[in-house]
Amino acid sequence: MVDLRTDSRFVALLLGIGQTLAWATSYYLPALLAPVVVEDLQADRTLVYGAFSLALLISGLAAPRIGRTIERLGGRPVMMASAVTLAAGLALLGLLPGLAGWFIAWIVLGVGMGLGLYEAAFATLGTLYGRAARRGITIVTLLGGFASTIGWPLTAALMPALGWRNTCLVFAAVNLLLVLPVYAMLPRAGAGGESKAAAADPAEIPLPAAWVRRSFLFLAAFFTLRALISTTMSVQLPVMLAGLGLSVTAAVAAASLMGPAQVGGRLLEFTVGKSVHPLRVAWLGAGLLPVATLLLVLIGPVAAVPFVLMHGASNGIITICRGSVPLALFGPRGYPVLMGKLALPVLMAQAAAPMLTAPLLAHLPAMAVLGLAGLVGLAALLCLLPLRTAPPSAPRVAEAMRVGTRPATGAGPARRV
Repeated sequence: MVDLRTDSRFVALLLGIGQTLAWATSYYLPALLAPVVVEDLQADRTLVYGAFSLALLISGLAAPRIGRTIERLGGRPVMMASAVTLAAGLALLGLLPGLAGWFIAWIVLGVGMGLGLYEAAFATLGTLYGRAARRGITIVTLLGGFASTIGWPLTAALMPALGWRNTCLVFAAVNLLLVLPVYAMLPRAGAGGESKAAAADPAEIPLPAAWVRRSFLFLAAFFTLRALISTTMSVQLPVMLAGLGLSVTAAVAAASLMGPAQVGGRLLEFTVGKSVHPLRVAWLGAGLLPVATLLLVLIGPVAAVPFVLMHGASNGIITICRGSVPLALFGPRGYPVLMGKLALPVLMAQAAAPMLTAPLLAHLPAMAVLGLAGLVGLAALLCLLPLRTAPPSAPRVAEAMRVGTRPATGAGPARRV
């Protein structure tokens, strides 16, 4: 009989439920909450949104240490701590007065997001199941794709009845009463044998340090460039589409297809892509955006809907690749630490994106900004092309291990990146 507590699909389901609620009550909260807070506190709009950017920055700075903690203790205690920390931050949002209270609460929420959003969930699966975690990562992102679908309507329904502060208190209760018990059901590190197998797989070949460093830098550059694009689009896409000449209603309707397209991209990876190496899937996901942008530039506003659908599918696939590609390239050994280090530039890019792109949106036509996004997407794709599924020296190391001879110089164990 299968033990559900150690079954990878059940564990992925638990993490997916927790991720959906955590994203809905943290990352997606400012979209509807911040405009109300600006009016209620009579505060500067830049400062109100700046608190969220600060939270993302704190999340990124904390990510490497969190990765090391997951490697040492396992994911369960860290994910549980994330639920408690998010609940504390949301409670502070509801209770602390003024703009200073808003900032303090988002500092706490930044720590909570670092402890418990995608990178931490991926690292948890990696420590439990090693290379077999890919399916679980896809399941988690499939469920997490509905965070805005749940979070935004719920926030919109609660705020008129309860006010924004009480809405935050309700979301604090959600994290304590729903997310925390879900994470408490996760297996402890070492339970069921999977964790030990993932941590010390004798079949894993030591990777050359130079290859690891080079591959890590290309991968970090890729995900950072994509984070700049996705964050800008998530905030400004309706405005940019309207700038192409679409009516406000048409622009919003087209932009609303982004969420379903992301889920569609993840379903494509879950079905068709399951037999394809994650790196090749990443090439596909990365290539969709430049193609979509070229289509928009050549055809004009009539291609707005295909652009949104292709960009959304690209984003959905790349989200999965944030967990699956590093695991496939570098293996499960040290995977939580690697995920933490990859998260640092990504989250810093997300924090900086609104400030970096606001001047462009103010001074350039919408089509020029979208074209620039396509060029950045092309640069990101070029960062993937030098990557290979295994370093050139790996076959020589494997052969040396089989015959019991000493590997060639330069094929020794990788250092930490």
